[in-house]
Amino acid sequence: MSQQEQIYLTPMPVRIWHWLNAFGIVTLCITGAQIRFPEFVNLFGTYKAAIRLHNTAGVVVSISFGLWLFYYLFIARTLAKIYIPSLDDLKEGLFRQGVYYFFAYFFGYPNPHEATPDNKFNPLQKAAYLMIMLVLLPLVIASGILLMNVDPLRGWIILLGGLKLLVGSHFLIACMFCAFLFTHIYLATLGHTPFAHFKPMWTGWEKVEHSGEQK
Repeated sequence: MSQQEQIYLTPMPVRIWHWLNAFGIVTLCITGAQIRFPEFVNLFGTYKAAIRLHNTAGVVVSISFGLWLFYYLFIARTLAKIYIPSLDDLKEGLFRQGVYYFFAYFFGYPNPHEATPDNKFNPLQKAAYLMIMLVLLPLVIASGILLMNVDPLRGWIILLGGLKLLVGSHFLIACMFCAFLFTHIYLATLGHTPFAHFKPMWTGWEKVEHSGEQK
């Protein structure tokens, strides 16, 4: 028999960052689509308007990333613990969580990972967020800064392979972010109710189920 308790899973600074970052990345994806395919997408009026909004959202996301990194490194001091998979995660956790998402969830089995404030992400989430937050996001920010400053940074752009390679790399990483957004939203619905994982991002509190054998 399962029991439920409420835990304060997501502090307010993290919730504010999450939604600021989410709206910024969605704006980047939509404006980026208009910039890349202006003949098919026209949601923001002129081409220049889309570029201005894209650049503004890029600055907001860049600042947001800096605040996120500062918070987890120097205030919470839990960056490595929360976002970097442990050896047990790599040996067994990734497989166990994959089986849950692709098979066990649909038969009503409990999630093998129980979230806590110090260990709120399961092994697959850790691996995904590690790649997104510490690899892809810094890369898309760096490439975006170069594209916003082509003339003064032309030497760096040439050193990195030229403008075409930079534009292609920036677009490819953006496509990865778009794919992640859809996957992220879908997986967030796989709680004990479809909105169970959404509520902590508004209130900070989440209901966690424990089996009868566990304390």
